[in-house]
Amino acid sequence: MPRREDKELEQYRRLMEPPDTFEDGFNWKTVVAAVFLGFIMMPGTMYLQLVVGLGGGMSQAARWMTIILFAEVARRSLKDLRQQEVYILYFMAGLTMGAANQAQGLLWNQFLARSEFAQAMGIAQDIPTWVAPSAAQMAKDGRSFFTMSWVPAILFTSFALLISKIDHYGLGYVLWRLTSDVEKLPFPMAPVAASGITALANTREQKQRWRWRCFAIGGVMGLTFGAVYIAVPAVTGAILAKPIQLIPIPWVDLTPALTKFIKAAPLNISFNLSLIFVGMVLPFWAVIGGVIGVLITMLANPILYHYGILSSWQPQMGVIDTIFSNKVDFYLSFEVGLTVAIALVSLGRIFTAFMDAVRERRTGETAPGSRGVRSLGGAMADRVREGWRKLVTNNVERGDFSIFVALGIYVCTSALWIGLATYLIEGFPWPFFVFYAAIYTPVLSYATAKLEGLCGQALTIPMVREATYILSGYRGVRIWFAPAPLHNYGIATVEFRIMELTGTKIRSQILAQIVALPIIVISMVVFSQLMWHMADVPSDAYPFAQKMWELRAKNLCLTYSATMEGGSMFMEAWKWRYFGWGLGLGTAAYVCLSSFGLPTLLVFGIVRGLGQGTPAHVTFELVGALVGRFYFRKRFGSMWMKYTPVLLAGFSCGMGLIGMVAVAFTILTKMMAPLVY
Repeated sequence: MPRREDKELEQYRRLMEPPDTFEDGFNWKTVVAAVFLGFIMMPGTMYLQLVVGLGGGMSQAARWMTIILFAEVARRSLKDLRQQEVYILYFMAGLTMGAANQAQGLLWNQFLARSEFAQAMGIAQDIPTWVAPSAAQMAKDGRSFFTMSWVPAILFTSFALLISKIDHYGLGYVLWRLTSDVEKLPFPMAPVAASGITALANTREQKQRWRWRCFAIGGVMGLTFGAVYIAVPAVTGAILAKPIQLIPIPWVDLTPALTKFIKAAPLNISFNLSLIFVGMVLPFWAVIGGVIGVLITMLANPILYHYGILSSWQPQMGVIDTIFSNKVDFYLSFEVGLTVAIALVSLGRIFTAFMDAVRERRTGETAPGSRGVRSLGGAMADRVREGWRKLVTNNVERGDFSIFVALGIYVCTSALWIGLATYLIEGFPWPFFVFYAAIYTPVLSYATAKLEGLCGQALTIPMVREATYILSGYRGVRIWFAPAPLHNYGIATVEFRIMELTGTKIRSQILAQIVALPIIVISMVVFSQLMWHMADVPSDAYPFAQKMWELRAKNLCLTYSATMEGGSMFMEAWKWRYFGWGLGLGTAAYVCLSSFGLPTLLVFGIVRGLGQGTPAHVTFELVGALVGRFYFRKRFGSMWMKYTPVLLAGFSCGMGLIGMVAVAFTILTKMMAPLVY
C-alpha cells in the first residue's frame, strides 16, 4: 500500500482510540429504553419513511434523540450516563429502527401483491402466502393484518428477524476480529457514532467539553432545518388532504425542464442539508470521484440516446420513468458490469497489498538466492502466525468469545436458511446455496469488511443470486422470496468497531437484544396495522411511498420475470455487450487513473459514479466536502476531522427531535379523527 495512503488511513485510525478499560452497559435502564423505542420511536420512524423517505437518516436521528432524552432524565435524577450505557441505548435504537424496516416490509408486501404492474405481468398471482395473501383475499379481509390470512407472513417475518440477530455474531464477528485486531484498518465512519456517544456521556473532564459544544451546534442546525423539512409536511398532512412541502421531498425533478439540453438524463436535486455534513465526514476524494462519475454519466446519456441505445426514453418522462426506461435499454447490463469491475478491483487491492508486503520484506534481505527466499518465507510465516495468534486470542477485558463459536453460529444459521428455503419452495436449488455459504458469502463479506475498514463503503457483487436462479432452471416467482443465505456480513464490522471505541463489552450487546426482540416483534405488527388503517399504503397520505414504490415494483418485477415461463422482460433487457462495456470501462478507468497516481478513493468514486447516477445527493455532498476541506480545515486545523463526526451526529439528533414531535402530533390527530374512505 502506498505510504501516502498509509498516512491517510493512519490519520483516520487515530481519530478516536478505544479506552483502556471495557465495562458493561446493560442495566434496568435498558428495559425502559426497549419499551420506549418499541412503542414511541418505531412508529414515528415508520411514518416518516412513508411520508418523507428519511428511512436511514431518521434511523440515525431516532438513535440520538433517544440518548438525549435518557441523558436528560438521568441528569435530573442526579445520575450520570456512562458512555457504555449510552452506547447500549444507541445500539438498541438502531435495532428498533432496523425492525421498522422489517415492519415496512409487511406494508410493502401487501402493495406488491396488489400492484397493477405486478398483476399485469402475472407475478402477483404467484407470490407465496408466507409473504402476503393474494389481492383477492386482502380485498375480502379489508386493510388489516389481524386476519388469519396474514398469520404465515407475520410468523415468517418475525422468525427471520430473530435468526438474523443471532446471525449477527457469526461471520461478521470473525471479520471484525480479522480486519480490526489483525489488520488494524481505520473504519473511518465508526468515529461518527462513537464521537457522538462520547459527547453525550456525562463527563466533567474539560478536554471532552468540545464534543458537547459541537454536538449542540449541530443539534440546533438540525432542529431549525427539521422544522421546515419534516415538521411542516408532517403536520399539514395530518390536517389537510395533501401535505405542504416548503422544500420539495425527496427532490426537485429537473428532467422535463432540461429535456431540450440534456436528453435521456435523469436530473434531480435534493435539498436535504444533512448531505452537506455527510460530505464533510466522508473522505474528500471519494466525494469528488462520485461527482465526476455522475457528470460523465450526464454527458454520456445524450450520446447513447443519439445512437438509439436509450430508445425507450420519451421527452415527457420524469426522473423515475427515465431511470426505469434507461435501465431496461442499457443500464441493467452496464451497471452490473461496472459493479463486477469494482468487485474485481477491490479483490485486486487486497492481493496488491499482500504483494507489496512481500516486496518490502524481499528488499530488506541482504543476500539474494535461496537463503533470501527462505528468510522471506520465514518472515511471512512469522507474520501469518502473529496474525493467527491475535485472531484466536480473546481479549478478556473486552468480553471476546471464541471465533470458533462464531464460525459455528454461521454454519448453523446458513444451514437453517437453506433448509427452510428447501422446505418452503419445491425444487429449490439448494446445492447452489451451499456453494454460496461455503465460498461466495465469506469472500464477498471479507471484501466488504476490507472496504468498510478502508474507506467506509460496502461492496456488492450484483446478479449473483439472479444468475443462480436463472441457471438453476427453476420456473416461477416463489424462488425470489426464498430466505437464501446471501447476506453480506462485512457490513456488521462497523457496529462492532463502534462498540469497541466506546469501551463496551460484547455481553451487554447480547443481553440488550434478548430484552428488545419480543417488544420489537409486537410493536412491528401493531404499528404496521396502524399505518395501514390510517390510510392506504401508498396514497396521498404517504407521498414518498406513492412516488417511489411504483418504480421499485417495476424494477423488482423486471428481475422476477427472468424465471417466468414464456417471454421475459429481464432476458430481453439483458445485453452481454453492454455488460462487457461496463466491465471493461470500469476496469480501464481504475487502471488508467491509478497509473497517474491519483488517490485510490477518487478512483473508486469515479467508477461507482459511472452507473446511472443522479445529481440528487452528490451536489450537496460536494458543497460539504469543498467547504470542509478549503475553509474549515484551514481554520481549525487537524481538529476539524474530529469535529465533523460530532456535528453530523448532532444534526441528525436535531432533525430527530423535530421529526418525532411532528409524528406524534400527526398520529394523535389521525387517531382522534380517522379518515373516511
